[in-house]
Amino acid sequence: MFMRGFYNSAQAMIVKQRELDAVSNNINNINTPGYRKDEVTLNTFMDELIWVQGRRATHSGTFQQTYVEESRTNLEQSSLEFTYSRFDFAIHGDVYFNITDRAGNTYQSRAGQFELDNEGYLCLGRSGRLQGVNGDIYVGHDDFVVNTDGTIVNTDGELIAQLLLTYIPPDAPAVDVLKIGDNLISYVGGAEMPEGERFDIIQGAFEKSNVDANKEMVKLLELQRMFEANSAILKAFDMINSRSADLAKLNR
Repeated sequence: MFMRGFYNSAQAMIVKQRELDAVSNNINNINTPGYRKDEVTLNTFMDELIWVQGRRATHSGTFQQTYVEESRTNLEQSSLEFTYSRFDFAIHGDVYFNITDRAGNTYQSRAGQFELDNEGYLCLGRSGRLQGVNGDIYVGHDDFVVNTDGTIVNTDGELIAQLLLTYIPPDAPAVDVLKIGDNLISYVGGAEMPEGERFDIIQGAFEKSNVDANKEMVKLLELQRMFEANSAILKAFDMINSRSADLAKLNR
């Protein structure tokens, strides 16, 4: 029984540590544009102890064991911050920008603070270049306008590029969404955009992280207390086991 309690306390500490890691990472990225918060999904199973007495099974009680089922990325829409910079793009809807790095890998992102590289292409810092349906988007040093449908035109109204956008359903399975760094996603689900799906591209704004600072801080304190409580229980069981071993030696 003591060993079962020892195991349960240790398992609870592992679970709370996983949750603490996720919440801490969320808090660290509160100010990261386009960041999507991490969430740990828990599950339980009932572990029954059966004592056999006189060929009759009796239940001594039940223990509800909690374990980490999966870690997933929360894809909820976040609020926008308006900067009125022509290089800041925000998305309202469930589509994502496509960013291609120097190695040719393409990732999805909601981070919309772009800039010009030294060749005149729109890029997301060192992450890579913003993609249009025909590849890297070149704007040179001219003014440009991004329309709500994702078309980019120059001041004369001539088409420069059409943004390449990827639809990711907000309830996409965790195995289909892999976070790369702080604001990139590798999506392998390949979901088709539903008919009638609406989205808007908003120039002069960017999407902030979808982390609620107050909720995450409260959750962090709660998890820390639960971790410490299970740590104390674990130490108590360890002490009981040690004293039981000493008593067993004396009774020999």
